[in-house]
Amino acid sequence: MENGIVDGCANFSALNCIDLSNPDIEQSVSLLKQACLDCGFFYVVNHGISQEFMEEVFAQSKRFFDLPLSAKMKLLRNEKNRGYTPVLDEHLDPENQVHVGDYKEGYYIGVEVPEDDPEAEKPFYGPNVWPEPDQLPCWRETMERFHREALDVARGVARIIALALGLDDNFFNKPEMLGEPIATLRLLHYGGQVTSDPSKGIFGAGAHSDYGLITLLATDDVVGLQICKDKDAKPQVWEYVAPVNGAFIVNLGDMLERWSNCIFKSTLHRVLGNGQERYSIAYFVEPSHDCLVECLPTCKSEKNPPKFPPILCRTYLGQRYKDTHADLNVYKEHRT
Repeated sequence: MENGIVDGCANFSALNCIDLSNPDIEQSVSLLKQACLDCGFFYVVNHGISQEFMEEVFAQSKRFFDLPLSAKMKLLRNEKNRGYTPVLDEHLDPENQVHVGDYKEGYYIGVEVPEDDPEAEKPFYGPNVWPEPDQLPCWRETMERFHREALDVARGVARIIALALGLDDNFFNKPEMLGEPIATLRLLHYGGQVTSDPSKGIFGAGAHSDYGLITLLATDDVVGLQICKDKDAKPQVWEYVAPVNGAFIVNLGDMLERWSNCIFKSTLHRVLGNGQERYSIAYFVEPSHDCLVECLPTCKSEKNPPKFPPILCRTYLGQRYKDTHADLNVYKEHRT
């Protein structure tokens, strides 16, 4: 079961599906709560982003990754985590990825904050890095539109999560949280040259849990994502998550697990490459820079006291990014 294969067949996880157009909010809350208690992964459909536009975003993503490496390196990730990340830049599972990092390349796009805005001085805030318009026409406009629409989807999901936690439906959408979020769009490309081999520590993306509140993931039809519902099991059991046309795969992040006092799960997941190219689009949603993450009032009691001390969002995220990404100094020769 190490690769999610049983008797030559892929072992797929059965995930709940949340319909954001469903008028029966209690049904949506029940399905979501069950998913959050069980595995922290679920599908979201009827989210408001058209299939035609999703296909355009994927097409524009492919156009970028088809550029020569020299052109992509001119847009290299900066200290604000905006821009291009080369193959092996990210190292998500150092315990098992002994020699190399992830066999994927990516591109980070955050909330646009002008350089002359005082907020741009904060980590994770600032202007984005963009390809030249004559190089990739309409690319920036497409990504900025998707960023806005995906944030609307995330806020809709956050309302249901709040209700599932016994909170007011607007709890996570307050100004100090998703009113001014650290929301990051990341385009991802897994090349088909390397086939993953867990026994040798070779992965498209090493086993990890996401850092923040929630992640929305759109994928092409190439299977690769796996989840492990019980990270402490020996041996670990890995199940594939099937791509669903028009749906987002949504998972909870470590920050929400921390917020909920471990009642809701942030689940270990990874990507295995099978020799095929694979594209995905991840949208990572975290609260505002200055948000204090502390145990929710509905998630603690005398018998279940808070398991973690309060921490500022910026402090938590800064350490997590530092732990998993290459030091930018390794790319010094590409900046000159």
